[in-house]
Amino acid sequence: MMSERCPSSDKGVFKAIVSSNKQIGQPAASSSSDESRKSRRFYRLRLEFLADAAKAFADFKPGQFAELDLSGTALPSPESIPEDLHDAAGRNILLRRPFSFTDVTAKGDKTFADLLYCVVGPATLRMTALSAGDSLSVIGPLGNGFSIPDSKKTALLIVGGMGVPPLLHLAKHLTADSRVTRFEVIAFAGAKTAKDLPFEGQLDEISQQLGFSIPEFARYGIESMVATDDGSAGYHGFVTDRLAEWLNQSDLSTKDMVIYACGPEQMLARLAEIAKNKNVDCQLSMERRMACGIGLCQSCAVECKVSNSAETVYKMCCKDGPVFNSKEIVF
Repeated sequence: MMSERCPSSDKGVFKAIVSSNKQIGQPAASSSSDESRKSRRFYRLRLEFLADAAKAFADFKPGQFAELDLSGTALPSPESIPEDLHDAAGRNILLRRPFSFTDVTAKGDKTFADLLYCVVGPATLRMTALSAGDSLSVIGPLGNGFSIPDSKKTALLIVGGMGVPPLLHLAKHLTADSRVTRFEVIAFAGAKTAKDLPFEGQLDEISQQLGFSIPEFARYGIESMVATDDGSAGYHGFVTDRLAEWLNQSDLSTKDMVIYACGPEQMLARLAEIAKNKNVDCQLSMERRMACGIGLCQSCAVECKVSNSAETVYKMCCKDGPVFNSKEIVF
């Protein structure tokens, strides 16, 4: 039996107040402080919701998302703009941007939501200029989050690049919620190189030997493994290969496992193949350009299989997902 999925029944347009906005990641030892700051593209933004917004987001489920309006956000100072974004920086921001949260905490009449973002274009560049007290228009909660199977015992969290937020939120849920703490949780995180891992804290040798490579997962008591394409941290190769190797060596029953993943589509396609071959249930958080967030613009179509048929249908990532069963997606 599988628990009910998590729809966003109380979604709306709300105001959020910026509580904090800080740059994260490790500076390169060989770079000047200014060069290092520009090269570190990862930030952690905390939003505060009050009144009706606090109630709506208090039940935000891992895997759901929210749409942020960044059209009125100013650019940072010219010297703070990375060279490769100089030309794109001045573009108008017409559409809202979708983000999942890494953590959601209700405290009294307030709800705090943390999100992780990487500076890749004009919208996320503007986000770096947000400071405490600024306000944003936010639509949410949106989409369907991860579901928790009643019969499973082991949860494998697979992160690819910036697919971290919904899985960090899920990690907290699986270890802090008394209804689901029966799970043994193991995390796998992959990136092209060590500097592309969007985490705080050093991946030091001792923590890796103890099996707690990633501080953000270690805080929940979750063992974690790192893989990088160039071998600069952890396993030398794809995170999917590291998972396949681990599954081949594990004595745990695959029928008691469930895989949760978010990351590049090529990684998700490989995970779907591994899950099928090993007969492991697998839920994938898909990434699409979700302009409206409610299925009206139909810009985020995902091709899905029709049960007991050779036909396929298109589902909306924002409305029907973003979490899908790996068996139903056509890659």
